[in-house]
Amino acid sequence: MGAIEDIYADLEADVSEEEFREAVAEKVEQMDGLADEETAAMLVAHELTDDDVDGVADVEVGMEDVTFLGKVTSVGELRTFERDGDDEEGHVLNVEVADETGSVRVALWDEQAAAAVDELEPGDVLRVKGRAKDGYNGLEVSATRVEGDQDAEVDVEVGAEGTVESLTLGDSDVTLRGKVLGTEPVRTFSRDDGSEGRVANLMLGDETGRVRVTLWDEKAERAEEIEAGTAVEVVDGYVRERDGALELHVGSRGAVEELDEAEAEDVRYVPETTPIKDLEIDTTVDIAGVIRSADPKRTFDRDDGSEGQVRNVRVQDQTGDVRVALWGEKADADIGPGDEVLFADVEIQDGWQDDLEASAGWRSTVSLLDEGSADAVGGADPGGRSGSGTDTGSGGKAAETGLSAFADDGDDEQSPERDAGPGGSEDSSAAPATETEADAEADASAEFTGTVVQTGEPVMLDDGSETVTVVTDADVRLGEEVTVRGRLVDGRLEAEEVL
Repeated sequence: MGAIEDIYADLEADVSEEEFREAVAEKVEQMDGLADEETAAMLVAHELTDDDVDGVADVEVGMEDVTFLGKVTSVGELRTFERDGDDEEGHVLNVEVADETGSVRVALWDEQAAAAVDELEPGDVLRVKGRAKDGYNGLEVSATRVEGDQDAEVDVEVGAEGTVESLTLGDSDVTLRGKVLGTEPVRTFSRDDGSEGRVANLMLGDETGRVRVTLWDEKAERAEEIEAGTAVEVVDGYVRERDGALELHVGSRGAVEELDEAEAEDVRYVPETTPIKDLEIDTTVDIAGVIRSADPKRTFDRDDGSEGQVRNVRVQDQTGDVRVALWGEKADADIGPGDEVLFADVEIQDGWQDDLEASAGWRSTVSLLDEGSADAVGGADPGGRSGSGTDTGSGGKAAETGLSAFADDGDDEQSPERDAGPGGSEDSSAAPATETEADAEADASAEFTGTVVQTGEPVMLDDGSETVTVVTDADVRLGEEVTVRGRLVDGRLEAEEVL
């Protein structure tokens, strides 16, 4: 057999030998004598064995010559870099491309990148060929060839306003409206090139759910400028994944803008919470209720020598109460007895004396609920008064939480304003929903052995897994191991003996 027959025999493609020979002849003509038939046959065979896919969703890491059709949803900024061991500068431009099945980042290089800056716009349809790899933000395609295709149709709406529920990995040019549930301070970090970066987070919620928003560099300042409860619009965001959860990122092209009063009226967030009585260990949930008591913030030294901080509060809904440990920056949350609070994404752990406790770490959000929002979160209260009628989802968890049990409507339930605490007064004729449980806890005897991690008022003991607040006048030393016996009152151990 001849060279063409040999190459065709090894070809794994759905093409006849006649069609293959015609393609080889066309390739020889295109090469204008620079390639003989054997070379042209090898080039055609290579093109026919490209990783052609039906859609963007089929692109996988490791495909060396993947080809697909997609619509440009956003065009990044042209960046320059120095190649290793070479004085010549390189250029790269990242373009987000999507079809009906998904979206992917496409990296254009050097001359191709420089030309695309002025030529490409969102809405353009491209035929892309390149190598699929695992990039910094997940799957991306390093393009070897990009061609416009004005006649092709790709059913993707560019710049459409979305919802939290509709976000998918790889989305770009995202517009999303929601209510700011909580913010975090700006943090700095060092990049590989020695420059300093800035990043901050806020939590955004709409009627379909909530999402963490990550703000980079000059946009990070917005997290400290916007107060919780403000209705905002995120413009030109892009979706990435972190620790298995989707996040909406805002870079130099994006923005977070406050909505005016009329627009803000259409933005609603109704949390779907789990009743405290239904909490289970090793789960991550949302809980909401009224703060019954709050301990002072305390600091401690970590194993690596850094300083940490924690504050414990006890929150109660109509089904029960639970201690919530606020770690790190969450310990500075401005909440106290009588406040109605939402604790989102808290981890339920095994607490002291086999009680469950909720841990609010870096992924958690602590949000004050608006006055009267108890009805929006809860359903019918024990007095039979219905909630706001807001749909909280088929699970019905929010309706069971029943924060409205604490609303003052003239029934026998105690309102947050009458809850004992700073600035409040206690009405002897109105008892909280779990008064019997509180009395039982106050009468319960307890014993705890741990190391003194804080002296003064109050004393704090830690046994390596749990931290306990102790009310005592005993003289203890930092680092000393002691055993305390006494009574539990509102989550504190009132010492009768310190051994």
